[in-house]
Amino acid sequence: MTEQPVPSSHALERPHLTVSDPQESGRRFGIRDGMFQAVAQGGGEHYLSAFAILLSATPFQLSILSAIPQLLGTWAQLISVKVSHWFSSQASQVYWGIIGQSVSWIPILALPLLWPEHGPWLLIAGVAVYFTCTHFTSPAWNSLITEFLDPNERGAYFAKRSRVVAITSLLMLCLAGVLLSLFEKLNLLWIGFTITFLTAGLCRSASALLLHTVTGFPQHGLSQAPTGFLHFLRTGVSHNFFHFLLFSGLMHAAVLIAGPFFVLYLIQDLHLAHWQYGTWLAAGILGQFLTLPGWGQFGDRFGNKALLTFTGLLVAFLPMLYLFSSIWIFLLIVNFFGGVVWAGLDLGLNNYVYDAVQPADRAKAVAVSSIVNAIGWAIGTVTGSLLINTIPNKLYLGTFLLEPVSNIPFIFFLSGLLRLIVSATLLRTFHEPRHVEQRAHSRLLWELPLLKPLRQFSRRPTGLNQ
Repeated sequence: MTEQPVPSSHALERPHLTVSDPQESGRRFGIRDGMFQAVAQGGGEHYLSAFAILLSATPFQLSILSAIPQLLGTWAQLISVKVSHWFSSQASQVYWGIIGQSVSWIPILALPLLWPEHGPWLLIAGVAVYFTCTHFTSPAWNSLITEFLDPNERGAYFAKRSRVVAITSLLMLCLAGVLLSLFEKLNLLWIGFTITFLTAGLCRSASALLLHTVTGFPQHGLSQAPTGFLHFLRTGVSHNFFHFLLFSGLMHAAVLIAGPFFVLYLIQDLHLAHWQYGTWLAAGILGQFLTLPGWGQFGDRFGNKALLTFTGLLVAFLPMLYLFSSIWIFLLIVNFFGGVVWAGLDLGLNNYVYDAVQPADRAKAVAVSSIVNAIGWAIGTVTGSLLINTIPNKLYLGTFLLEPVSNIPFIFFLSGLLRLIVSATLLRTFHEPRHVEQRAHSRLLWELPLLKPLRQFSRRPTGLNQ
């Protein structure tokens, strides 16, 4: 792994003062950064697997594309925490990480097109560099932003940011999908990927420019040598936090058994056009967009543990639904509700880490959590790649025959079953670290984003008061 160079003395030493309130300056940067990051996600990251299929990637290579870059990138978080003292501030560290992400889009696009005989593996290498830079930035970015937030407003803030990310990703997904379908009809699909990936890189670099326009970034708030990373692993990982990490890691493993094969199932097995695939992705993002504020309020009020309890159980049933129908409209509806559930689960997993440790240890906790998740990610995708070559594409249940278009729906079902086992056994082993409003789970059901409006509607008086 390449070491990050020490930035020059003028890099982010004296950011320009444009906003009088430092806290407001930091919060605005977080939102705007999310918007530019969403362009890279919606028009770039979400179509990496589709680009791999264009390069004739095998199911095993698709699994590697999902597992190895994430795993390698996550280890960059360890390096990020270790070399943080190289940088004048956390803002400087974030700046160089973003620059690395932006530049990485060039080898991702160029190398597979220059040497197509090795295209999938060159793509995997380029994506590994990209996610290495992404994860190198993550601990400093999270620690930086949380300094500007009150603990009881984190859910609402990150829900707002995630909503900006969702709507921007939604638009980019649709635009990129239409663009790719247009060039596909012209047999020039590689030009479409060139446009979308270069746009992703340019927009991601805009976040680096934003750092020069804000002020109020704190200097390093990371703990010093006596409480370094190894010390944190020995003493900072509490019994409660350990069980949370176990739940999170195993959930990622169960999810990623099926995760890499959705694009293969939709494009190769069901023969969806790129605009249909993009619309399927967009349906999930729309579900996130509509419910993120509700999930944020729910987590702030009732705790992230309650948030994880409901979404952890619901997420188990999502992949199983793909056994019932392959009709495109049905797939859109399923992924819409998938976006609803995943919006809450992701929010709960991220915010729980911030609450479970001391502020000085947040960067280390984020790094540990990401490493555990990446290990689960890698285990799940490699396991899935082995199962796809062993599970039959038909199943006899007495006299009843199940014969989907391929064996991938059976892998979806297995993934859902494992998610259910993880949630049912591990959610009870850790508790909420904050003081929150306590309610029975039966009453909390009516506080969920999609059910709360129904409850309020049912209580609306039938007559109008004059």
